[in-house]
Amino acid sequence: MLLEILVLLSTLAFGGWMQKSKLQQQRKALLGRQLQPYQIEKFMETLTEGYLRALGESSAERQASIWALMASSEDALNTQFQEFVLNFSKQDAESTQVSTWPLCLPYAEKIAPHAVFDMRKILSMHAHGIASATDNTTQRSSKDKAFTLMAELLLMQHSCHWFCKSKTVASARMMARHQTSYPQLIAAVSPETRHKYLKLING
Repeated sequence: MLLEILVLLSTLAFGGWMQKSKLQQQRKALLGRQLQPYQIEKFMETLTEGYLRALGESSAERQASIWALMASSEDALNTQFQEFVLNFSKQDAESTQVSTWPLCLPYAEKIAPHAVFDMRKILSMHAHGIASATDNTTQRSSKDKAFTLMAELLLMQHSCHWFCKSKTVASARMMARHQTSYPQLIAAVSPETRHKYLKLING
């Protein structure tokens, strides 16, 4: 009897792992197809490197020159991201529901439909945050503008990893790659983005 129970549990665990892997592959493929025409990641790398160079400059004049050079990349990234979000918004609701549970579990969206968010709405929220930071509607200093825009972009990246994998994996990647915890990231974005984001993921 014990052996039969162990076999059954192993079979269920393996089946769950297969379903989870299939779901993650489908979401990664979906997001990859939508992002493929754009160079969003490339522009993010350009901005990160440029901002770091500017912050490392001791000369205010040379620092200002680098901030100015980054403007075209900021605008290009913003334009491409708005187009990407518009195209992603055409996806069906079933394929864009994401569980707020820490781990990716098969059928979690159906088991707990109240504990989900819609990736289309999250990306739309990110698009508004990135556009606002790029346009600098609050007249932040160049340094503060760069800090806010990078926070907006990294939170967007966290959402993409969450969509493809899970909240836990997304947060671990953010810490490993950028030495930034999930709570720190939420605190770094604009107050408007933070309010909208928490409302969307908390239901």
